[in-house]
Amino acid sequence: MISYQQFTLANGLQVIVHEDSSTTLAVMDIIYNVGSRDEDPDRTGFAHLFEHLMFGGSVNIPNYDAPLQSVGGENNAFTTPDLTNYYISLPYQNLETAFWLESDRMFSLAFNPQSLEVQRKVVIEEFKQRYLNQPYGDVWLKFRPLIYEHHPYRWATIGKEIKHIEEATLDDVKAFFKKHYVPSNAILVVAGKVTVEEVKKLAEKWFGPIPSGVKPMRNLPVEPIQTEDRRMEIKADVPSNRIYFAYPVLGRYELGYHAIDLMSDLLGRNESSFLYIELVQNQRIFDSLHASLTGSMDPGLLVVSGQVCEGVDVEHAEKLLLDAIERFVQSGIDADGLQRVKNQAEASLVFGEVEVLNRAMNLAMAANAGNVDFVNTEAEQIAAVKLEEVQDWANKLFVHGKKNTLLYLKQG
Repeated sequence: MISYQQFTLANGLQVIVHEDSSTTLAVMDIIYNVGSRDEDPDRTGFAHLFEHLMFGGSVNIPNYDAPLQSVGGENNAFTTPDLTNYYISLPYQNLETAFWLESDRMFSLAFNPQSLEVQRKVVIEEFKQRYLNQPYGDVWLKFRPLIYEHHPYRWATIGKEIKHIEEATLDDVKAFFKKHYVPSNAILVVAGKVTVEEVKKLAEKWFGPIPSGVKPMRNLPVEPIQTEDRRMEIKADVPSNRIYFAYPVLGRYELGYHAIDLMSDLLGRNESSFLYIELVQNQRIFDSLHASLTGSMDPGLLVVSGQVCEGVDVEHAEKLLLDAIERFVQSGIDADGLQRVKNQAEASLVFGEVEVLNRAMNLAMAANAGNVDFVNTEAEQIAAVKLEEVQDWANKLFVHGKKNTLLYLKQG
């Protein structure tokens, strides 16, 4: 259990405090409820670009990293389709430095052409290096639009294409900030060697004066129920052939999600999973095979991906993979296996709560999903999953009309 107390400032900023006197650290985690799903389809990549711009300096603090490093602190951030997360870890005695830094850039981020150009180049280079210039890097750039026809999950967090970042103007950036980076659209978690009283004083001092702004109303298009199988092929200069299957599933906080998650663990989490034993260990059809969920807030995907062994025909490998999934549905789900993956999932939860920063992030994400206590009920929900539920979801998901296939083939 992660203990916490929470309060909300007059400007709408939700604040959560987790006290842990056993550590010498204080951490601050702030989530802005904006991700790539909130972007204009013709101006994508802005949430990720903004993650970079937030480190470009504010009106009063031109160099964000310097004062933090001078007090022994570290920071980083990440963007997902659903949210943008910023976090700081520092000695507890210097907690106010974190409040000063985060509040100043929320209130008065510096907008100037030079900062935009610097961060634009960084993001464009990242786009090229991670997505265009390495083997299989463009898998999700190309696979997402096949799977999602209407929902904004159809583009990756980096954006649809480089030109959307290349053409971003300073006015575009300012508008994005004004709309999404406001107290009423943020959640602040402070954890570690702190007290609720201390955090209340600092939150009121540093964040209280910031105008609340208008919390954006999210009205995203709903993805229609998939009724037909879809497939595509890519040929490129890659070392091996790969096969990707993607099946539509529930969102991260919907009832039934944990049953599907445990089913994916049984199917292909590690070397003790059904697919690995069948097609990697026993038959040597694949060099590697994995199954996992995307874990997105809105309905996501169960993804099965495998690298085909050299010399094995891809069509043959695809057929054997489908046959193995069918055998899994028919006879691969049992009570002992379910208990094993439950134990693994619960151990991962416990291990993930060892570091105070992870606890802070978990609290922030649960709050962003609508209920802070999600963070303390997940183990109970996992334990409560019944064998029949897992079997029922397997029967529902692995059927004709629900499969998206991408064959990533090497040239020649």
